[in-house]
Amino acid sequence: MNKSLSFALAFLVAAATFSSQAQELQGDAKAGEKKIAMCIGCHGIVGYQASFPEVYKVPKISGQGAKYISTALTAYKKGERKHPTMRSIATSLSDQDIADISAYYANHGVVDGAALPDKASEPKGNVADLVKKGACTSCHGENFAKPIDPSYPKLAGQNADYLYVALKSYKVEGTSTWGRGNGVMGGVAKQFSNAELKELAGYVAAQQGDLKTVPQSKFR
Repeated sequence: MNKSLSFALAFLVAAATFSSQAQELQGDAKAGEKKIAMCIGCHGIVGYQASFPEVYKVPKISGQGAKYISTALTAYKKGERKHPTMRSIATSLSDQDIADISAYYANHGVVDGAALPDKASEPKGNVADLVKKGACTSCHGENFAKPIDPSYPKLAGQNADYLYVALKSYKVEGTSTWGRGNGVMGGVAKQFSNAELKELAGYVAAQQGDLKTVPQSKFR
């Protein structure tokens, strides 16, 4: 085999491999329902509070976008998000498990035909300046419930204390136990004091959205 043909074949094999990897796994919500036992203990209890790195309500994930849930779990699995419990859970999941669980929660508790406002309520006073400075709606949508890319989270109606902790985590660098590695969000969050992040979190949490916590039991 001459070198040109050998190179061509190698290129085709590499291209085919890349194409295969680039295709996203399709999640199966019914399969995902059988894989959520480790999720229910926190995310299936209304008002459940985590205690690390501080006390806050765990995020509402029912109704969250599947691509975002998948992105978040994958980030925990890779260590880009540092949280001991979530890292342990994520590393126990295959890529297909993550896709299935994401599909399940994206549809869980969703009410067909439910309408959301096109825009968030008008921010008042200092919050208006903070939203503008962070350019929050340019990614998360004018109502904070329809992000421009499915890998970005819906934020409207999320627990305020969770949003505050999440935003602070983008400012953390150099620790092995908590923090989030994301260049874009890191750049945004570092513009603000923690007091300002708390104000932002409170405003976004007060908006109407799809997110909810649906009570679930392990014994079904």
